[in-house]
Amino acid sequence: MKILYYDCFAGISGDMNLGAMIDLGVDPDYLKTELEKLKIEGFHLEVQKDMRRGISGTKATVVIENPENEKHRHLRHVEELVNQSSLSPEVKTLSLKIFDLIAVAEGKVHNISKERVHFHEVGALDSIADIVGAAICLEALKVDRVMSSPIQLGGGMVKCAHGIMPVPAPATALIVENVPVRTGLVQHEATTPTGAAILVATVDEFTGQTNFKIQKTAYGIGHRDVSEVANVLRVYLAEDNAVADNTNREEAMMVECNIDDMNPEWYDHLFKKLFEAGASDVFLIPIIMKKSRPANTLSVLCSSKVLPEIKSIIFNNSTTIGLREYAVTKTVLERREEEVVTELGIVKVKTSYFKCKEIRFKPESDEIIRLANEHGLSMNEVEKIIAKNR
Repeated sequence: MKILYYDCFAGISGDMNLGAMIDLGVDPDYLKTELEKLKIEGFHLEVQKDMRRGISGTKATVVIENPENEKHRHLRHVEELVNQSSLSPEVKTLSLKIFDLIAVAEGKVHNISKERVHFHEVGALDSIADIVGAAICLEALKVDRVMSSPIQLGGGMVKCAHGIMPVPAPATALIVENVPVRTGLVQHEATTPTGAAILVATVDEFTGQTNFKIQKTAYGIGHRDVSEVANVLRVYLAEDNAVADNTNREEAMMVECNIDDMNPEWYDHLFKKLFEAGASDVFLIPIIMKKSRPANTLSVLCSSKVLPEIKSIIFNNSTTIGLREYAVTKTVLERREEEVVTELGIVKVKTSYFKCKEIRFKPESDEIIRLANEHGLSMNEVEKIIAKNR
């Protein structure tokens, strides 16, 4: 498994991210050519080698050619630029996801809808190039997973459109909600709203605990050089150590509560809502509580990204008044989906592997039920036919 890991010990900005991606191996000419697909004029990308505190890396600068003519845009204008371009569907989708994160955050700060947000920062050409460029680079690297350390936000005060504010800036603070962060390493804004949104939109797991082999290290050079801390973004290309046995380790959250006073018929509705919200697994364990009362422990396995929604669903759709939550590590076998041609028709199946050896072959239950109904067979008969034709 190919991993992109962000080591944000000194923060991240849009231009630092572009520099790091180019330093990691993205062809700058390819990036420039892809950015031209936006069909907007007035900027160009400059790439050069630079150093911060003795650390060599790549500095990427989006140069605005006529700043006095720079337009400020609303979200719909940015969406039109991206959607009308000839960029790939994947780049368009990720770009708009990043823009949307910032628009929602700015809207909350101003107490207006995201559509009414006036992009005093993100609507500028340099921010558009930073965000679309981030999506282009991620597609070019063709990684399987994106990970990041906790994000260093910085400290002190920052001058923004809202006046003088403490770090993090208001929009940044909203974007990084429910994400591990650190503060105070430097007395300036270490992470910008654009940098924060790029991470939140692309990172699968935030963790300081890593289990991979580093194959390449690269640095994106920041424009600021005023502290003893090197203003750089360090990134790694790595290979998961678990690849050899076809397993993948994932950080997840377990949410639990004990319930002894709820109508059992409510559980079906609760389970459906939890799975719809992104829960990986939901299950009940019978228990005995105080005064010998029979009860159930509700357990929900989920990612940290959907944890707030999962907690909200439990509180609103059950009778519990308290939850337990803790981090867990999942070890998951490699799974592949394929189609098998049988005498009954084409069937979707899942195959699991351990140490490069197939250990489990399982047809989808919905497929078995469908074929059983279509051919007047039992589910057991259908399963045997699928296995025989494989």
